[in-house]
Amino acid sequence: TKADLEALAKQCNPAVGFWDPLGCLNFDFWKLGQEGTIGYLRHAEIKHGRVAMAGFLGYWAQSTDFISGPHNNLPYRGYEPGLTPPEQWDAIPLIGKVQIITFVGMLESYGEGAGFPESYTHYTKGGLPGYYPPIKGKRPELIFNLYDPFNFFEGDSAEKKARGRLTEVNNGRLAMLGIFSIISEATVPGSVPALKDMIPPYDGNVMIPFSGDFSIFS
Repeated sequence: TKADLEALAKQCNPAVGFWDPLGCLNFDFWKLGQEGTIGYLRHAEIKHGRVAMAGFLGYWAQSTDFISGPHNNLPYRGYEPGLTPPEQWDAIPLIGKVQIITFVGMLESYGEGAGFPESYTHYTKGGLPGYYPPIKGKRPELIFNLYDPFNFFEGDSAEKKARGRLTEVNNGRLAMLGIFSIISEATVPGSVPALKDMIPPYDGNVMIPFSGDFSIFS
């Protein structure tokens, strides 16, 4: 409920507290009702935070010589040493990008409950926002679960898991600011003073994921 989210906001960040300047919690997305809409927005924030955390760490990892430096065996066709992370994506052949996006789409479908018609409660219908069901064994190549693949958190108490979810929300919010700061500095050098001269410039268009391959508008 909205009251639950207001209490959660204070737990996440007592200094800021509840902040909803657009009044999104009063909307009714796709006739889900207010509580369904809140579940949708909470899940979306958690998921975007996870992607941002992976993107932030991935950007720095891909900037290291270990990833971007010369390799005896090329990671993929079109690979060139010394490319920045956005340039590395541009260098991936179209078929490679399609494979990556298809794989992510498969993970997304499982995350929405595909394959769990009876045991999965959707986050817009009272399920836990951010919950990702186990996928190990759903296909031959799925030998690990996406969430907690090594069962590190299996024995955690409910209280510890609840604290972990609050930490994840805060880390995700910080990561979203972080990855946007990196991208901003790369595309507009000097736009983020704290990152000046730390991020190599990128002259491509980060808003066109298939730049140089094709355009749906041409």
